[in-house]
Amino acid sequence: MPNEQPKVQPETTAITSGRDASGSLAPTLWPSTTWQSAGLDDSTKHALSTHKSGNYARYSNPTVRSFEEAVAELEGAEDALAFASGMGAVSSVILALCSSGDHIVAHNQLYGGTISFLNGPCARLGIDVTYVNGSKPGAMAAAVRPGKTMLVIAESPSNPQMGLVDLAELGAIKGPFTLVDSTLATPLGQQPLSFGVSLVLHSATKGIAGHNDAMLGVVAGEKELIDSIWGYSVMHGATASPHDALNGMRGIRTLGVRIAHQCESALAIATWLSTHKQVTAVHYPGLAIHSQHALATKQMRKFGSVLSFEIAGGKDAARKVLDALQIVRPAVSFGGPETLICHPASSTHIGVDTDAQLASGITDSMLRLSIGLEATSDIIADLQNALK
Repeated sequence: MPNEQPKVQPETTAITSGRDASGSLAPTLWPSTTWQSAGLDDSTKHALSTHKSGNYARYSNPTVRSFEEAVAELEGAEDALAFASGMGAVSSVILALCSSGDHIVAHNQLYGGTISFLNGPCARLGIDVTYVNGSKPGAMAAAVRPGKTMLVIAESPSNPQMGLVDLAELGAIKGPFTLVDSTLATPLGQQPLSFGVSLVLHSATKGIAGHNDAMLGVVAGEKELIDSIWGYSVMHGATASPHDALNGMRGIRTLGVRIAHQCESALAIATWLSTHKQVTAVHYPGLAIHSQHALATKQMRKFGSVLSFEIAGGKDAARKVLDALQIVRPAVSFGGPETLICHPASSTHIGVDTDAQLASGITDSMLRLSIGLEATSDIIADLQNALK
């Protein structure tokens, strides 16, 4: 019997995954859009193949393929498919799986762009959507319409409310496909597929790539399902750039150490904010006071680098805090090396109407923090000065 390889931690998989046979320690960049074939029969073979490199980059590219294979391994998936952005991944998956007359059950705490897509193009195409409080036990399963519901989509942790969906409960739903946007957790924070969920999706622009220099989306799951989505993605054309995939691979290599510092720092900052007299609420699943902390401990390895908090005084007070910060930078993304802050109601979720914002927990007094790689004490000092 050959010696079995010991099971390694995800931090090690981030180093070993997505490598080609060249022996290069750095990822290999294949910038080509087109490859020469060996003749007519070879061209036909490529034209009939699925998700294969060596023909035309809209179908697949070797650099992008390495990135996909690395994410698949990190997620414990059979395969993965990369896109030009997180929204490219979201829209391609939904349109690949759903048609006119179908029904979607959606978590009411999804990213604002996803909600806009569900309320806009999906509604125009006759795809019905029901929003439910995914944090409420049994709510998503209860909203499924047998024979009509094709997709149940959740975001956990949610942006910016930090609400959680019970992944085991979601994975147990029978009939429709289930999808979790796991961007805030990263593959090192949780593995939704291990709970029976059909697909896991990331805006890899964020924590996976991690340096604010790559625009990427990715979805992972069973090979047959990924191949089906690939068939639609070729027509949709939201193709990942090999240059961004290269940066995504670089980000995966450092994901373990980045997430370790960012999560530790996020917990310390959330803890400090929770004691400040001007802060009325702090939302971070790593806090013991979080209403779903027990669930977070059960299904997450790490609690993420993003938190949100609310301050007394509403939008005017939030504006003063944001404008007074010196180290923390106002910007709408997250997961990078710089600590960023934004006002979700007037930025990431501005396309969501006020009633829907309030129903999902987004208030004018809420600010979202993406914790970077600076010294934790410096970020706390900057927040302390701003809150004065």
